[in-house]
Amino acid sequence: MERRYDIDWLRVIAIGLLLIYHIGIAFQPWGIMIAFIQSDESLSWLWTPMSLLNVWRIPFLFFVSGMGIAFAMKKRSVKELLFERAKRILVPYIFGLLCIVPLHWLIFQKYYEIPLAYAPNPGHLWFLGNLVTYIICLWPLFYYMKKDNSASRIMKRIFETAFGLLLVIALMIGEVLIVNPTAFEIYALTLHGWVLGAVAFICGYFFIHGGEKFWEMLIKWRFVFLLGAIGLFVLRLWMYNLKSSGPLLSIESNLWIFSILAFGKMYLNRPSNTLNYLSQGAYPVYILHMVYLYLGSALLFKTGLDTTLQLVLVTIFTFIGCLGTYELIRRVPYVRVLFGMK
Repeated sequence: MERRYDIDWLRVIAIGLLLIYHIGIAFQPWGIMIAFIQSDESLSWLWTPMSLLNVWRIPFLFFVSGMGIAFAMKKRSVKELLFERAKRILVPYIFGLLCIVPLHWLIFQKYYEIPLAYAPNPGHLWFLGNLVTYIICLWPLFYYMKKDNSASRIMKRIFETAFGLLLVIALMIGEVLIVNPTAFEIYALTLHGWVLGAVAFICGYFFIHGGEKFWEMLIKWRFVFLLGAIGLFVLRLWMYNLKSSGPLLSIESNLWIFSILAFGKMYLNRPSNTLNYLSQGAYPVYILHMVYLYLGSALLFKTGLDTTLQLVLVTIFTFIGCLGTYELIRRVPYVRVLFGMK
């Protein structure tokens, strides 16, 4: 089976953007409201690029996770799949919940001189918790669709055409109309985030189920997707002050994702040593990044340095801290498992 290096690359890039987005939250005037250590001075200009990312970054990760399941199922039995995903997702989730999340919460409490207390919660690892529930609930459906039956053939034909993409958009719009979230961009530990993630996860599976014709169709329409996404973002920026309606945000989110997948397939589907290194480090970096972000914020935000310089230094500190720890983790077999590495 041919490996799709573009999907590996896009997963790595998405994790990198997640780190950058979380760093940006520390420089927003509402950062402390969601338990981030907040800079004394805000950088309001950051919110425009952050808002562009925010409508698609999390749904995109769920799409990619669904595609990963589709690839894994092609060479694994049910037992092998569930055992492997338990090691790669469930073990890091439990370890992170008990050992990693308390660390950055401790830093937050010390910084703001809050009495120390902790109740186990997933924190930023809620994404892994969602994946665990999706896999447990949906593996019978995926294995049924893997067989040569009428339902499998129908879904394959649907996702060989643009009708499959229209179906995805319709499902996403339906989700936001039915769930009616307070804000489209609030995914963590919400019903909206769980349902939207489940829809994206399932659709990601069917992107691979559609076969090569799906990707040919995606590439054919790539500029339409890109221009549509840009147009909806500009409309959101100039007409709605970045606060479009839920259905419009759903459409914009999907158009960004379709265009990213198309251009990724065209230009990123090739192996490299850099990809191999970063792909293995994606989970450890994701699990660790909040500890280094909070630590860097606590060390730098009271120094009186220029706020833009603080942004640069916190970013460097977070990435170096995560990658440096990854260098240690990757050399210890039993520790690797705790961070989702093979």
